[in-house]
Amino acid sequence: MSIYFFITKPYLSPLIKVAFPLLSLSSQLTTYNYLLALSSIHHIFSQSMGKTDVDVASAAAEDDGGSPTMRTAETLLRVLPMALCLAALVIMLKDTQTNEYGTLSYSDLGAFRYLVHASGVCAGYSLLSAVFTAVPRPSTLSRAWAFFLLDQLLTYIILAAGAVSMEVVYLAYKGDASVTWSESCGSYGGFCRKATASIALTFIVTLCYAGLSLLSSYRLFSKYDAPVAYSTAKGIEAATFND
Repeated sequence: MSIYFFITKPYLSPLIKVAFPLLSLSSQLTTYNYLLALSSIHHIFSQSMGKTDVDVASAAAEDDGGSPTMRTAETLLRVLPMALCLAALVIMLKDTQTNEYGTLSYSDLGAFRYLVHASGVCAGYSLLSAVFTAVPRPSTLSRAWAFFLLDQLLTYIILAAGAVSMEVVYLAYKGDASVTWSESCGSYGGFCRKATASIALTFIVTLCYAGLSLLSSYRLFSKYDAPVAYSTAKGIEAATFND
């Protein structure tokens, strides 16, 4: 540890001017004791200012997107939906059955085609967001809003895919007597089981994105102020965002 470290602290210069003459009065003080005294002065002054070196380091870590543990946990939470979306996508793409009544494929049903496309978009976004989360970057307002809006959007997209697909599978199992739609899973049991498995994975993805949406909204609204409304010259209300 060098003397230069302590002297370069801007707020220590007044203290050094007072402390150095006092310390020089005693010829019994060694260089080690002098450095130890300056170190104690630095520590006491830091505590009086309300911030220690640990606090400063913690604040810097928060500005970079949180502690390494939290960053790792969020990265894993974003990687998990990618794996689940890919699994749901593959299962649905392979969902085809042929019997004496003909061939039934996922592509024959619009709800299942939508689930395939939604799962692909979800997997791609999960990968990109996981990469951005894993790399430490300074937290900015635009980045926080981007994660918040995209997480919300993906949550509703994948929820809609699971909901409409589940309705189709329910009708395939139960039928609808009011429209003379008989159940078809008795003849295409394998097709219905694969579709059910893909839909179940989709709803697990929905739960993951619901958690991510809560996390991104907490980070946004806990770090940044709410938009402030003001009136323009034409009497139109607008909003501005403050960091």
